Order: sequence, then structure tokens, then C-alpha cells
Amino acid sequence: MKDTGSPKMLFENLDLTPIHHILWKNLHKTGPGRPITYDPVWDLRALMLRQLLQIPYIKDLAKRLNRDNYLREACGYKDKTPTEAHYTQMKKRIGVKGFKEIEAWLRSEALKMRASQPLSAVGLIQAACIDGTDIPAWSSRDPHETGRGYGDPDARVGRRKSGAFGLGYQSLFMADVEGFPLGHVEDSLNVNEKRLVEPLLDNVIGDGLEVELLAADSQFESGELFGVLESRKLLHVIPWRRLKRRVNPSDVLSVKDRIDVEGPMHLRCVYHRLRAPNEGLFGRAKCRLNFSRLTWQGLDNVCIHVCLAMSVAYSVCIVAHVIGRPELRQSVAYFA
Repeated sequence: MKDTGSPKMLFENLDLTPIHHILWKNLHKTGPGRPITYDPVWDLRALMLRQLLQIPYIKDLAKRLNRDNYLREACGYKDKTPTEAHYTQMKKRIGVKGFKEIEAWLRSEALKMRASQPLSAVGLIQAACIDGTDIPAWSSRDPHETGRGYGDPDARVGRRKSGAFGLGYQSLFMADVEGFPLGHVEDSLNVNEKRLVEPLLDNVIGDGLEVELLAADSQFESGELFGVLESRKLLHVIPWRRLKRRVNPSDVLSVKDRIDVEGPMHLRCVYHRLRAPNEGLFGRAKCRLNFSRLTWQGLDNVCIHVCLAMSVAYSVCIVAHVIGRPELRQSVAYFA
């Protein structure tokens, strides 16, 4: 198999040395005790490989690595590979906080390398867009309490983006004008998306980023949310819904025919320019990063699942610049 455009090429050009302290958490390198058989860097590569190759279950990942010598060497394993339980223990050991720190470091490295957006290297994001998507739960409904999951008690019944009701979770993303993910936050599907905006802003700003303008669709129209954005000195482009007995101001966008907007031309251009890349981000994540195929249970595992998917996206961006092919910064398929 050729190395060009392969998972092996992706992992060989991705230096994870700065996050070794996170991966080696609660593991000993010297002294008495059982020696470490598998380097945790190899384990992280394997979990990222699962997202990259869209392998549904951890047990299938373990079998695939055991059979495929090329993929085993791409991750760093020798003759032996871990069992399914080993990856479960790794997730519990590192935890949600650790995976978020890994993702944040990869995101900062990717931001530094993007020549198309030089201001992002110093943490300045001139314009961004927020939007959410649903993640179906790997569970059935509880027969005694149909609003929650049976095997997954954290999952809730809520309205999906398609309009139908379903059991699952939701993830609210912030992305820039190129569709580059800047942050995300997860919760149960029955939670109002407006309540997730402030935690999302805290996560993004807490990672050292400064956003000047924020766009979103009309479901985020709320006086309370407008107050939150203004208190953070954030400009916003959010269309107003058309309601009976209310006349929208002429200097704001208004919803037209459900999906289109009308109003000042410069606001329409900004709105459409920011909304389209965000939809493209969801498309790539669902088609190429196994985003919607959740086979873990619990809100913490949902957060880890999304962190791993975005970590692969950031890694692709980093390696594309390392190998001198910046045009491949969003091409997950090239390395799959």
C-alpha cells in the first residue's frame, strides 16, 4: 500500500510530543509495577483511526488492527494489539477534560499554520457562525419513561434538525468563514440550543480566541441572547422571525420563505457567507468522520466522540501544511 494519502502518512507527520503529559496521565514509566505494554500515543492514533476509517465499534477496531499489519504499524503497534477493554480504560483514565485539552492543542496548532487566515494565528477571529446538529443515541427508549433512553439514561427525546422527534444528543458548533471548527459543546437533545451559546462562548474565549462578529439562524433570535452577546462586545447577524403583531426594524434581517432572509444587502452577504461553510463542516463530519454514528453511551462519551472527530479534522489541517499541500487542509478523504 502506498504511503501517500494514507493514515500512516497522517500519523507520521503529526508530532504529539507536547501532549504526552496528558496521554501518560496516571501511568508510570519507572519503578515497581507492571510495565506499560502499549504507548498511549499509539492508543490515541488508534481511536483517531477509528474515526478516519469510520469503524463503528471498538471491538471491530481491535479486530481490524489485529488482522491488518499496515494499519497496526501506522498506529505504532508491533506484533500485539490491545483488546477492546484497553481502549475503554484509556477513555476513563484520560477523561473528557483530557480529550478536550488534546483537541484544544491540535486546534491551536492548526490555527497557527493556516496561511489563508493569518489573524487566526494570534487568536483573532473576525467572523464566525454558530449552528447545531443532532447525534442519534445508541439506545432505545425507556418503556417506563419514554422521554429518556433505556440503555443510555443521559439521552433525551427532542426535535431533530429534520423536524422529527428522536432520542439522542445535540452538538452546537462555532466555525469561521472557511468552515474551520473553533469549538463545540454537547448536551441532551431536549435542551434549548440558546442555552448552549454562553457555554460555547466560554469554551472558545477560554481557549484564547477573540471573536468579533457572530452569525446564526433565526432560532437563536432572543432578547436574552442578544444581551449576552452585547455584554461580551460581540456584533451579531441573526435574522428576526416574522411574528404577528410585530413589525421588524428595517435595519435587521428578517426570515423570508423559511430559509432565505431579507434586509440590508451587506448583512445578507455576511449571513450567507458564514452560514454555508458551517453546513459544509457538518457534511464533512457526518460523511467522513463517523460523526453521526455514535456507538457509545453517556454524555461524557458523546463529548469524547466529538473531540476525536474534530481532532482528526485538525490533524488533517496540520499535516496538509507540513507536507506542503495546504489545499488539502479540509480533505479528510485524502488521508483515509
